[in-house]
Amino acid sequence: MLEKEVINFEKTAIVGIVTQNQSEEKLNEYLDELEFLTFTAGGEVIKRFSQKMERPNPKTFVGTGKIDEINLFVKENGISTLIFDDELSPSQQKNISRIIDCKILDRTNLILDIFAQRAETSYARTQVELAQCQYLLPRLSGLWTHLERQKGGIGMRGPGETEIETDRRIVRDRISLLKEKIKTIDKQMSIQRSNRGAMVRVALVGYTNVGKSTLMNAIGKSDVFVENKLFATLDTTVRKVVIKNLPFLLSDTVGFIRKLPTQLVDSFKSTLDEVREADLLLHVVDISHPDFEDHIESVNQTLQEIKSNDKPTIMVFNKIDAYKHLTIDEDDLITERTRKHWTLEEWKQTWMSNVGQNNALFISATRKENFEEFREMVYEAVRQIHITRFPYNKFLYPDYKDAVEKEEE
Repeated sequence: MLEKEVINFEKTAIVGIVTQNQSEEKLNEYLDELEFLTFTAGGEVIKRFSQKMERPNPKTFVGTGKIDEINLFVKENGISTLIFDDELSPSQQKNISRIIDCKILDRTNLILDIFAQRAETSYARTQVELAQCQYLLPRLSGLWTHLERQKGGIGMRGPGETEIETDRRIVRDRISLLKEKIKTIDKQMSIQRSNRGAMVRVALVGYTNVGKSTLMNAIGKSDVFVENKLFATLDTTVRKVVIKNLPFLLSDTVGFIRKLPTQLVDSFKSTLDEVREADLLLHVVDISHPDFEDHIESVNQTLQEIKSNDKPTIMVFNKIDAYKHLTIDEDDLITERTRKHWTLEEWKQTWMSNVGQNNALFISATRKENFEEFREMVYEAVRQIHITRFPYNKFLYPDYKDAVEKEEE
C-alpha cells in the first residue's frame, strides 16, 4: 500500500497597511494574493494583520503598538514566518527581527523563494540566483548583528567590518559572474531564435495563474507543466503549432504579478525577449478572478516596460466556465449594481467595444468552449501577418472558412 505523503505547511502570519494610496479593499485584494503566494511557497496563513497609516513607519513598517501585538501573537501561536505585503528596507527588516523572533520576509523575498523552487533549467536558476544576490547585497549587514557591540577600543577593532566587507565582495563577484553567464546564454538563445526562420511568432502573455500553459497544451498538443499555483511556468516554452495548414511558433512565458520586484523584472528581461520579438500577442485573462481588470493593467504596464505594448494583441478571456457574478434580489432596493454584478454577456459587449470585435474572445481552455472560434481568430491574425510578410504566399493559406470547406470536401 502506498504511504500518503504528508506536507507540513509552515505556520505564517501576513501583514499589510492601509495608506493614502492603498484603500482597505485594495489591501484585502493584495493580502488574498499574498496568501496564495504563501500557499504556493509551502506556508499556511494563520492570521492577517492590517493597520491604517499615512505612510509606512520607517523603523518597523507598522506602528509600535501593532508590532507588539504581532509579537505576542507570534509567541503564543508558534508562528515560524512573518510576511509583509510590501518590500521592507534593510533597516526595517533588521529592526523587526530584533523585536520578533521568527523569519521575517517581504513580498519580494517570498516571490524570489517561489521562483527558486520553480526554476528547472540552468538559465532560470541563473536568473533567480542573480535576483536573489541583488536583493541580498544591501541586507548583508543585518546578518552580522552578533558583531555590533564591537564599537572600537582596545582589542575591539576591525573583524566585524572586514567580515561584512568580505561577504559583500563575494556577493558582488557572484553578481558579475552571473551577469556574464546570462549574457552567454542570451547570445545562444538569440542564435536559436534567428535559426527559427521567418515563421510568424505568437506569444502568450498574462497574469500568473490565468491558464496560459493549459491553453498552450490545448492548442499546441504539447505537454507543458500545469498547476493551480502561482508561477508554475518559469521557463519559456516554444512550440511549432499548425492550424489547418498554417504553421507558426507559439511561446508560453512567465506570468506577471502586481508589485513585481524590480530585481526580477531586470533579471527576467531576457526571458521576455520572446515577447519582444513576437509578431502577435495573445493576452490571456482569468475572467473568473474578481480583480481581472487590475491584472490586465499590471500586464500592460510590464509590456510597456519591455517596450512591447504596441504589438497586435488579441484579448483571450479564459475560464468562462468558472465565472460567477454577484446577484441582487428583486426586493433588495438598497444594494447598488456594480461591475461585479455584470453578466458574461455584459462583459463581452464592454470588451468588444473597448478593443474591437476581432480582438476579444471568451473561452474555456480546460473545457474547450468556443475553441473553434479561438482557432479561427488566431488563424486569421497569423495569416494576415504572414501575407504582409510574404505576399506571394497568399494562395497557400485561404480564409479559415475556405480551409474548413476544403477539409470537408
